[in-house]
Amino acid sequence: MTARKSKSRCNHSSRPAFSFFMSAQIRWAWLGLMFLICSFSASAQTEESPLLVVEHTLPNSPEPKVAADAPEDQKKVTGTVSGRVVGQDGVAVAGAEVRLTLEGQSLSQEVMTNEDGQFTFTNVAPGSFQLTITSEGFAANTSTLVLHAGENLAVPQMSMVLATEVTKVRVELSPIEIAQEQMNDEMKQRVLGVIPNFYVTYVSNAAPLSTKQKYHLSLRLTIDPAYIVSAAAVAGVQQARNEFSGYGQGAQGYAKRFGATFGDFTMSNLLGNAVFPSVFKQDPRYFYKGTGGAKSRALYAIANAVICKGDNGHWQVNYSSIAGSLAAGGISNLYYPSSDRGAALTFENTAIGIGGSAILNLMKEFVLTKITTNVPRRPDPTNPSSP
Repeated sequence: MTARKSKSRCNHSSRPAFSFFMSAQIRWAWLGLMFLICSFSASAQTEESPLLVVEHTLPNSPEPKVAADAPEDQKKVTGTVSGRVVGQDGVAVAGAEVRLTLEGQSLSQEVMTNEDGQFTFTNVAPGSFQLTITSEGFAANTSTLVLHAGENLAVPQMSMVLATEVTKVRVELSPIEIAQEQMNDEMKQRVLGVIPNFYVTYVSNAAPLSTKQKYHLSLRLTIDPAYIVSAAAVAGVQQARNEFSGYGQGAQGYAKRFGATFGDFTMSNLLGNAVFPSVFKQDPRYFYKGTGGAKSRALYAIANAVICKGDNGHWQVNYSSIAGSLAAGGISNLYYPSSDRGAALTFENTAIGIGGSAILNLMKEFVLTKITTNVPRRPDPTNPSSP
C-alpha cells in the first residue's frame, strides 16, 4: 500500500510542469502563426496599392515647374508678359500700340504704352506668341517669343526705328485759293524790276480770277508808283508837243494833261481789266505761250489783241477789252477839249488801242519776259526732266 501511494504522488507532482510546458509551446505556435498571417497580409497590401506620399509646400516657396508630361490642366497655367518701348535715341515711346497674338489664334490682346513706354499683359496662356508694336512715325516692330506656364516674362527693351517712308498728305486748294496764289506771284513781276508786268501769266492753265480778284489786281496797278510816273511822263511829252492845245501851257496845262492821261489809264484799266471781264466772265491776263516757232508765237500774240481766254478755259472774242476801250473813250469826252471829242475820235482811239495791244503782246511774248524779274521757271520742252 505504501509503495502504491508513493508512485501515485510522483505521478500527480509531474503533471503541472508538463501542462505548463505544453501551454508555452502552444502560445509560441500561435504567436508564430499570427506573425506569418500579419506578414502575409502586409505583403499583399504592398502589392495591391502604392505608398501614398503627401507633399507640403511652404507658403513662400517658388511654384514647382510643370513637367512636359503633366496633366493638361496644369499646362494651361497663365503668365504675364511685360516690356518697355523706346526710340532710337533711348527716349520712351508713349502711346504706342502693342499687340500680342498667340500662335494659331486669330484673336489678340492690345495695350498702349504708358508715359514711360512700359506695357504689361496679364493672364497670357503659355506657348509661342507674337508681339507687334506700332506707333505713328515709326516702322512696325514684330517679335516672336515663347511664354512658359506660370512665367512672368520680361521682354528685352524694344527699340523703334523711324519710318523711312513718310506719308504725303495732299491738301486740295479751292480754285479761288489757287488763283490768289498765282495772282500774288504775278504782282511780283516787274520789267527791269520797276515797271509792273502784272497782267502776264506764265502758267498755261492758270486758275480763273474771281470778280473780287479782278478788281483787286486792277486797283493794285492803278496805285502803283510806276503807273503814276508813267502818266506823268506821257503828260510831259504831250506838254512838250503841245498836244491837246486847248489845255494851254504852263503848270495848269500840264496838270490838265496829267489828269486826262491818268484818267485814261485808270478808266481803261478799270473797265477793260475788271468791270467788263467780270460781266463777260473773261480773263484779262495775257497767257504767255513760250513754245513753238517764232511765227506761231507772233500770230498768237497778235490774235490775243482781239481774243482772250474765258473763265471757262475756252478762247473767245475779247469783248472786255473792246468794250473797255469804247467806254473809256466815251468817258474821256467829258474832260478832253471840245476839239478832241466826238464818236469818230472814240472809235479811232479804240482801233489805235487794239493795234497798240497787239504790239504790246509781241513784246510780252518775245522781249519783256527776258527782262522781267520774278518770272516763274517753266519746263523745258526739250528736256522732260527739267523742272
